[in-house]
Amino acid sequence: MSINQRDFYARPALAVARDLLGCRLVRVQSGKRLAGLILETEAYQGEEDLGCHASAGLTPRTSVMYGPPGYAYVYFTYGMHWLLNAVTDQAGTPAAVLIRAILPLEGTTAMAKNRPYRALQPGWTDGPAKLTQALGIDGIFNRVDLCDRSDGLYIESGERWADAMIEQTPRVGLNSVPEPWRSIPWRFLVQKGAIDVG
Repeated sequence: MSINQRDFYARPALAVARDLLGCRLVRVQSGKRLAGLILETEAYQGEEDLGCHASAGLTPRTSVMYGPPGYAYVYFTYGMHWLLNAVTDQAGTPAAVLIRAILPLEGTTAMAKNRPYRALQPGWTDGPAKLTQALGIDGIFNRVDLCDRSDGLYIESGERWADAMIEQTPRVGLNSVPEPWRSIPWRFLVQKGAIDVG
């Protein structure tokens, strides 16, 4: 499969978030492919988006979002979880897409070792922290080039689901963010029943 190239990411986060559904997230760990279809994403666009980390402006943490598109933005949250984003839009415009869920397809045995006691059960990669744990993604991958296989983390092109199979909802966990940003429907997910998510 081909890797999504820079021009795929060099668009507003909203467009990229929709088009990442059905793509294959790949992590190469100890020479083995761990991969799954992306089933859920969230878009974060610009300093004006009060749900976006860039609403605080340019900081050491957010600087990767201001850089060129197609790089990973991996951050630590709640003192325990790593979350994976793909930087989008043009350099200088902070934007990213949070990858929230995958359907495991390759390397499930290795994923089970990365995420013991929860593996191979329904929903074991249906959250952004769950999938990073299963794939062994942590802060080392912050700023990795997602357009380059040699870095061991990339996204391959995949099937595109019809709009009728895609649901849009408000983003998750933004309860303290003011409107309209709290309720804006920038979360995209494949509807249950459209694919066997296991």
